[in-house]
Amino acid sequence: MKDAFRAAQGLGPDWHQACDQCIEQLAGLPPEARLGFIYASDPLADALDLIVTRLREATGIGTWIGTGGAGVCGGGQEYVEGGAIVTLVASLAEHAFEVFDGAGELGSTRPIRPHWASCGVVHGDPRQQDIAAAIGRLSEHSGAFLVGGLSSASASAIQVAGGAAEGSLSGVFFSAEVELATGLSQGCTPVGPLHEVTASQGPWLLTLDGRPCVDVLEEDIGEVLARNLERIGGFIHVALPIHGADRADYTVRNLLAIDLRRAAIAVGDLLRPRDRIMFVKRDGTEAQADLRRMLADLRRRTAGRPIHGALYHSCVARGPHMFGPGSAELKMIERALGPVPLAGFFTNGEIFRDRLYSYSGVLTLFL
Repeated sequence: MKDAFRAAQGLGPDWHQACDQCIEQLAGLPPEARLGFIYASDPLADALDLIVTRLREATGIGTWIGTGGAGVCGGGQEYVEGGAIVTLVASLAEHAFEVFDGAGELGSTRPIRPHWASCGVVHGDPRQQDIAAAIGRLSEHSGAFLVGGLSSASASAIQVAGGAAEGSLSGVFFSAEVELATGLSQGCTPVGPLHEVTASQGPWLLTLDGRPCVDVLEEDIGEVLARNLERIGGFIHVALPIHGADRADYTVRNLLAIDLRRAAIAVGDLLRPRDRIMFVKRDGTEAQADLRRMLADLRRRTAGRPIHGALYHSCVARGPHMFGPGSAELKMIERALGPVPLAGFFTNGEIFRDRLYSYSGVLTLFL
């Protein structure tokens, strides 16, 4: 369907002003426009429920899905300073999607039909304890391939799923008749081989491959970085490989602390003996290369078919922090896809398949 998706962006310190700009760009929507995605940047995120009410009244679209972010993106631009709203409106059959609010995780006020959906766009509350496990349970129960991200606005973790939603996870599921293609781009690259956890205590890794953990870390990161381990925070991380993936894949967890007395490190996950890990580093050059790889792979998989709309969920540590100024990350996507209607936000954790990622970008295309 021509013009089946429409994107809009609104800017300004006042949510009324930003919202009215979006409404003006969404004028003349077809009657089939039944679903909207919305992301609001930090200064406006606490008014998200009011923004959605205004959009619902002005556009006639009753169902909106979204959340707040430290920054948002759309129209080939990254909005990481000041107030901004981005929207993506989809023309879909009523029976082709179902909203869930996840207030009680799987005890949603809108029951989730097992194995009805092929894909789901999901938003989550990063304050929720063990949110990664909740994502895994949602994927298993629904049978759907999940994409999305965790709220990152500092002022509010509110989500929108039809109406305002508070809780673990919320979003929308699509039936198989809604054709999508999605890909993941990593922002970290390995600096050493795989290791086996041989002793751990809570978040602390004590030994790897039977050796003191700090000794293995220093060997992998090299002599220069090993001279001052206090300086590797935010640069060196721990990755958990995903077995059975169709390409080398891993989820990244932060390195939280180093105890030189015990030669141990603390990791943002609970790992047990026989688990496998590797050390990785944040790398802007490699992140750009992997984004190009992911975009080329999506273009190959879509085989020249028209792309009607797109969603992009990228880590808050990416964007200008990893790719540089001038909306470089979004410009790479725009050059690869062309002028496709797109909306997205910078997340506090990215959702892909059945897992929670970090430092990654998840691009979802509606075909």
